[in-house]
Amino acid sequence: MNKTKLRLGVNIDHVATVRNARGGFFPDPTRAAKMAEAAGADGITAHLREDRRHITDKDIESLVKNLKIPLNFEMAATYEMQKIALKYKPHAVCLVPEKREERTTEGGLEVAREENKLAHFIAPLQEAGSRVSIFIAADQRQIEAANRIGAQVIELHTGAYCDLHAEGHFEERDAELKRLREMAAYADSLGLEVHAGHGLTYETVVAIAEFPELVELNIGHFLVGEAIFSGLQSTISEMRRLMDESRGLFL
Repeated sequence: MNKTKLRLGVNIDHVATVRNARGGFFPDPTRAAKMAEAAGADGITAHLREDRRHITDKDIESLVKNLKIPLNFEMAATYEMQKIALKYKPHAVCLVPEKREERTTEGGLEVAREENKLAHFIAPLQEAGSRVSIFIAADQRQIEAANRIGAQVIELHTGAYCDLHAEGHFEERDAELKRLREMAAYADSLGLEVHAGHGLTYETVVAIAEFPELVELNIGHFLVGEAIFSGLQSTISEMRRLMDESRGLFL
């Protein structure tokens, strides 16, 4: 069993979603980020979408100013977002696919078809000191492309696995889990740092956290939703406990 502690990045996008549903200033994503920090989060993830449907430019400015733990700045591969990332120089930049009509990020970034463009796009970000991560499906072709363009990190999309679990399609779920496990090992063999995230819950996190190659999980929507019932700090603490237990840290 892997006894290395797995990092937890807490995505605070949907604290902003609740705020924006009514307008105004509450709840404050930065306050949520500081609570996550106090509860044991190792980093904060925030996705500044082109349509600003949740996180805003002011939120990013506030997070950069107030956080003591690393900020993982999720963004589409556009020059508007590159300019913002170069202004703030976050610890990490994670490139994700983005469609205006989607409810949330659907699938991984298509790296293989855009290798040359993405290689040139990420170079200034790395020169500014940000680690570049690519959010991709558990697909060997995409992993190899991410490696070729010089990304330091990949984040495997766990959404399909989580959806199959929730829908009770356990045979397909197990096949997707096997694919994720194999691709985590393959990416690690190439020298890439391996993260994972999207849709993870108390029920689905343990099997993923057991992958020995994984260094970090990024989790948001479930934590914010569960916090309505249990409070944000206790919800994050329980996720932290499950992740540590899966690594045998309490055994």
